[in-house]
Amino acid sequence: MSFAFLVITLSLVWAAVTGSFTLLNLLLGGLIGALAVLFIRDRVDRPHMMRRFVRVVSLAALFFYELALSALRVAVLVLSPRMEKRLSPGIIAYPLTVASEVQITLLANLITLTPGTLSVDVSDDRSTLYIHVLEMHDREDVIASIKSGFEARIIEVFE
Repeated sequence: MSFAFLVITLSLVWAAVTGSFTLLNLLLGGLIGALAVLFIRDRVDRPHMMRRFVRVVSLAALFFYELALSALRVAVLVLSPRMEKRLSPGIIAYPLTVASEVQITLLANLITLTPGTLSVDVSDDRSTLYIHVLEMHDREDVIASIKSGFEARIIEVFE
């Protein structure tokens, strides 16, 4: 990733955050971006950083998609006249593929931030994550959904 590309990107991010796309504000954002890139240049000069950035954006997009979808599901569940008949909570033991503390924490946080699911605990040997789900009709479907969704993207990010 080139120095100029990062500075321009950070300058545009600065302008977007401040809400002013004037020339002076873009130059100030460019100056701040250049200083930031100088501090992190050892970390961003690697060729795989752009690939990792795309994977992080992909994980974030998946999270926001799942967030919206599950929020809609929980809202429909709560507003339904016979909520107690549709409600089928349960706790599942999810076998972890991710291994590092950071990956496990990220997975647990993404699950907890998604409405209708809550990470409860991690086993002592870090091989199982216990998850409370609001609607569990099929345990294997819940596990497959997490494994092919959040966990697969987290593994891609940390490759």
